[in-house]
Amino acid sequence: MSDTHYLVAAVLVAGAATWALRALPFAALGPLRASRTVRHLQARMPAGIMVILVVYCLRDLPVTHTAVLAPLVALSVTVGLHLWRRNAPLSILAGTAVQVALASTVFAH
Repeated sequence: MSDTHYLVAAVLVAGAATWALRALPFAALGPLRASRTVRHLQARMPAGIMVILVVYCLRDLPVTHTAVLAPLVALSVTVGLHLWRRNAPLSILAGTAVQVALASTVFAH
């Protein structure tokens, strides 16, 4: 096989594999939507994922150092703003802004 034919075949195989891998979730989505288990997970996973993310983000905080205050204040702002406004992008943006502002000014090393 010549180099040109080999390259064309490789590109076609890679394209077919990419297309198949991207189409597979959509093909499996139909039967899953009718599943009771998926509906149960759909209702409960957002809160579970958020708890996992919070634990992951706060796991290495030095609790004996004052630098722990910046992330905790930012977390409090995020949670409080979300409970008040119920707007996830606003809460995330405000919490991130508070974290960056505190970490780079008040609690800068």
